[in-house]
Amino acid sequence: MNYKIQGAIRRNRNNFIIYFIVWILIAVFLAPAITNGYAASKALDLSRGLANFKQSIVNPIMGFKGIFINNLFGQYIFTLSIGTIIYSIFFFVGFVKSAPKNEFTDIEHGSSDWSQHGEQYKIISKTKGIILGENNYLPVNKRGNVNVLVVGRIWCW
Repeated sequence: MNYKIQGAIRRNRNNFIIYFIVWILIAVFLAPAITNGYAASKALDLSRGLANFKQSIVNPIMGFKGIFINNLFGQYIFTLSIGTIIYSIFFFVGFVKSAPKNEFTDIEHGSSDWSQHGEQYKIISKTKGIILGENNYLPVNKRGNVNVLVVGRIWCW
């Protein structure tokens, strides 16, 4: 299970900043506008509530001023917390969906990335033998099959 969390973090590393910026936009633009619109529409004046919502979206400084002048800071915190919970649910669902399906996702096929902590050197030599790749040699003095299929270009020096 740990590889899924690490894979999702690796895939979303660049997106965390974007997610944080979107949350700041919610806190600065959307939550004050909803709070001011709701407070104005409490008196059953829906057109005034919509006008306050539009004005708060266009001018967020006036939206924050309206929160502090009308003593709506508690309502703003409540609106922001509800918005944060909804945004966090969407963020978590996206994070879970981006997790790798198995342990070998995004690993190049045919590379030695499948081995960890030097376990490929139980079979492959670091220093001498038939060249397989950078720092990977197939020893010729080992027991068993040492046949090698070479695919690629022939370089003549």
